[in-house]
Amino acid sequence: MKLPTPAQAPTMYFIGVTTAQSSIMKLFPLWARELGLKDAQIKGIDIGIHADPELYRACVRFIKEDLLSLGALVTTHKIDLYHAAADLFGEIDDYARRFEEVSSISKNGASLAAHAKDPISSGLSKEAFVPEGFWRRGGHAMLMGAGGSALAISSYLTRRDKERSDDVPDTIILTNRSRARLESAEALLGRIDTPVQFEYRLCPEPEDNDNVLRELPPNSLVVNATGLGKDRPGSPLTDEAEFPADSLVWELNYRGALDFMHQALRQRELKRLHVEDGWIYFIHGWTQVIQEVFHIEITGEMFGRLEQIAMNLRNASQ
Repeated sequence: MKLPTPAQAPTMYFIGVTTAQSSIMKLFPLWARELGLKDAQIKGIDIGIHADPELYRACVRFIKEDLLSLGALVTTHKIDLYHAAADLFGEIDDYARRFEEVSSISKNGASLAAHAKDPISSGLSKEAFVPEGFWRRGGHAMLMGAGGSALAISSYLTRRDKERSDDVPDTIILTNRSRARLESAEALLGRIDTPVQFEYRLCPEPEDNDNVLRELPPNSLVVNATGLGKDRPGSPLTDEAEFPADSLVWELNYRGALDFMHQALRQRELKRLHVEDGWIYFIHGWTQVIQEVFHIEITGEMFGRLEQIAMNLRNASQ
């Protein structure tokens, strides 16, 4: 990792793995113009997966100390960055403390603030395609991956609205290749007061995920929260995996080979699947963090305009 040089204009950073490939690099200038952010810039900081904690600390210190560096969106490294650098933040929100992750870095005067925005952005995204009353049909949720995105989605899935108190899954199953990450997820999700049952399955090979998938009843939700198919090649499933009928399939990635999504698309008609990619999740995730970094509000009509700009860019690139 190479730290950026001191910013010459108001700058937001994208801390990830392969940031130059992200659509945000072309999209941010268009959004900034629409939001009236004038000379605001975005720069990527690429860090290898599970890097040395000192690299995360150096990155956070740079943003904290550089005058025109205003904040960052963090992806892939959310949990590792929290564990390495939590003491450098003056403010840490409740979600960040509960799930021990940072997806948003911003400044409030001289203080550096850490937020975990995924529970909000994943919830807004889920509401766009999960029909009301879906969980009354008896399905389960299977989340492959036990990182920040899986924790955020699990948190949102357990929320009970007063009008829809029974519209939550009976069971949420998290699978992961690493026992340590799975045990960490169990400890963190155990802090949630909910009647929803959690299961944690160690699945070091795609065939293991296939076996868990085979157990799901119809009307389930299957999520790829592993990052496979974007920053790293592959899918958490084999091509022989069979999805449960009448289910929702959510590929959290929006770019890359998207192997998992294509596996689901091949069974879409036969199994009557609704297959969703990560594009709306991407838009909500970025707008939530931009609000914090630049201290603005993006709702209603403004969000609609930003969404249309994003869709126009995506269509033009296809």
